[in-house]
Amino acid sequence: MYDVLAITGYKPHEIGIFNEKHEQLPYLKKALSKKIAQLKEEYDIKWIITSGQPGVELWAAEAAINLKDQYPDLKVATLAPFFEQEEKFQEAVKKLYFSVWNQSDYKDFITKRKYESPAQLRLKNQFVVEKSEASLVLYDEETEGTPKFFLESALKKQSQKTYPIFYLTPDDIEDMIRELLEDESWN
Repeated sequence: MYDVLAITGYKPHEIGIFNEKHEQLPYLKKALSKKIAQLKEEYDIKWIITSGQPGVELWAAEAAINLKDQYPDLKVATLAPFFEQEEKFQEAVKKLYFSVWNQSDYKDFITKRKYESPAQLRLKNQFVVEKSEASLVLYDEETEGTPKFFLESALKKQSQKTYPIFYLTPDDIEDMIRELLEDESWN
């Protein structure tokens, strides 16, 4: 049993998604939802934590919020790295961020100030790993990107104590897309 699951992954541009209307995005969101539900069932997860950054984190938080009908005890925490992180987000992403922020069961800022340096992002990764008991990361070692910084903190914690890191890879998502396309009831 792991009560608190941190979720992170690629930023949209790192996986070729440049707007919220991208044709593959519904499948990615469905894959995240399916994986969160699977981990909830398997490990009785109570909390999902993200920092609300664009891409996998916001999509996962949105998926977790949507799963609350199915799992009323599931809670979502958004721990933003600094004040006004959404300031430079595109409008559609900003809208999703505020939707997730407003529906989160717990929300706070890790550093109580606006962006000053990349150190705040390192601190965010350390803090989220410290506050969680396991993590889910959408990542492929062959496609480097920002999740590697979170993984550095997660792997460090894992070397010191039990801290499972669950992966959702692009191949897993492709498999789920194939399954969904074969299951006509999804449409």
